[in-house]
Amino acid sequence: MNQEEKERLRAFIAASLQEDIGEGDHTSLSTIPIGKLGEAQLIIKEQGILAGMEEATAVFNQVDETLEIQTFIGEGQQVGIGDIALLVKGSIHSILLAERLVLNILQRMSGIATVTHRIVDALAGTGTRVLDTRKTTPLLRFLEKKAVSIGGGVNHRFGLYDMILIKDNHVDYAGGIKEAVKKANRYRETLNKPMAIEVEVRNLDELRQVLDVGGVERIMLDNFNPSLVRDAVKLINGQCVTEASGGITEGNAREYAEAGVDYISMGTLTHSVKSLDMSLKAKLLD
Repeated sequence: MNQEEKERLRAFIAASLQEDIGEGDHTSLSTIPIGKLGEAQLIIKEQGILAGMEEATAVFNQVDETLEIQTFIGEGQQVGIGDIALLVKGSIHSILLAERLVLNILQRMSGIATVTHRIVDALAGTGTRVLDTRKTTPLLRFLEKKAVSIGGGVNHRFGLYDMILIKDNHVDYAGGIKEAVKKANRYRETLNKPMAIEVEVRNLDELRQVLDVGGVERIMLDNFNPSLVRDAVKLINGQCVTEASGGITEGNAREYAEAGVDYISMGTLTHSVKSLDMSLKAKLLD
């Protein structure tokens, strides 16, 4: 984690704690004496891939740097029911302040990593890799995309600023796919940094137009069935990186991969994934 990533995480944790704690944790303040010490174990209750341990540790440290944390399972490792991923010791009040945010992060990231890992396994041997999308939870994109990577997937562009991706609305507003590609290339020439261009095509006619114009690094085959994807890959014939998107599920991902694309992109990795079940269980220290 570089310094910029650390600062982003620190700001996220501070805002999240403020949202949760507000003027104070009145339940803990009313029931547990200040200064009381305890420990808690993070117990896994469902099989999957663990993700978010670095962030969970950062939450504990930001809440109370005197908390002692032991981790027993690393990022990206397979976990099963009953596994203990970490142990935290120290102020009970601090542990309870951090509890919900720690669990929210770990459960969400582990759910994403688990689904991604299943897709990666389903694609084994095909040469096709799975991409995430911008269909993420606002302000949680950096965590959700990291979870995809932990699960073995590949991050697509992070935002609107790091790639030119011409989609259907851009094509329609620009006056056609050829015009959109030409304008994007003219614009790219004005930039003082490298910028890849990807264009989404809705049918083989649009694909032929893009190949005729050229000047793009990647072509996204949007809502093509596997048979049509196979035809499109033959037409492209290695001129561009290929990506299939739209209507791809765990059940049909392998079929799309076997059609020969370099990537499949799946919004379901982040927009509707189920969190992995786990809990933080307390124990009082004598």
